[in-house]
Amino acid sequence: MSFTIEPIGIVHSPFKEKFGVPRQPGLVNISSQIEILSPFNQVEAFKGLESFSHIWVTFIFHQAQQEQWRTTVRPPRLGGNKKTGVFASRSPFRPNSLGLSVAALENLDASGSRIMLNVQGLDLIDQTPVVDIKPYIPYVDSVPDASEGFAVGAPEARMQVIFSPQAEKQLQEIEDESLRQMIVEVLSYDVRPAYQEDAADRVYGMRFSSYDIQWQVSGESVSVVSISSLNQSVS
Repeated sequence: MSFTIEPIGIVHSPFKEKFGVPRQPGLVNISSQIEILSPFNQVEAFKGLESFSHIWVTFIFHQAQQEQWRTTVRPPRLGGNKKTGVFASRSPFRPNSLGLSVAALENLDASGSRIMLNVQGLDLIDQTPVVDIKPYIPYVDSVPDASEGFAVGAPEARMQVIFSPQAEKQLQEIEDESLRQMIVEVLSYDVRPAYQEDAADRVYGMRFSSYDIQWQVSGESVSVVSISSLNQSVS
């Protein structure tokens, strides 16, 4: 038995690559959009959705698809060096490459045939295919006394984020007041792979929105080294 799944939408996100994406939804309050594709871009299909504060987003891990799936994975919460079963994890490397995230629904923007869902807290990279949307219903979707397995407690934003003089100058020239806060929110969770936490003097980089962000880690501090435009260098 097999099924064909057709994407109903596509994500527009400031996260342009897997590195740097929050490891769970809702950890950072960064806005994204879900563009609804034809023939699903009919406003009647979303009637009543605006009365819900949150939505479930079912999507495809399109950059993690593999020809052959594995029975075990190495979750970051276990330090990246211990294995658990793939079905006991939220690893993107799954038999059918399907993922599920919850997001806060800010509003629905419908203009002609263009339908955009403006959401917050989504942990997905740009261009992620969306295959379904459902309302989040607290009384059934939230189970207060559920056990957490190895993922005990929410991750902490434990890293102090500072900006080098060069990065400060570049922020002033970019003139985007929200960019600083978004960088702080993302990097405060220490986005490095668990097995690289002890790498000394390494410069990390990620593509975020239309910028290349470079930073270094020392102890519990993250120092943003530079912020450069991906289209034109900012000096």
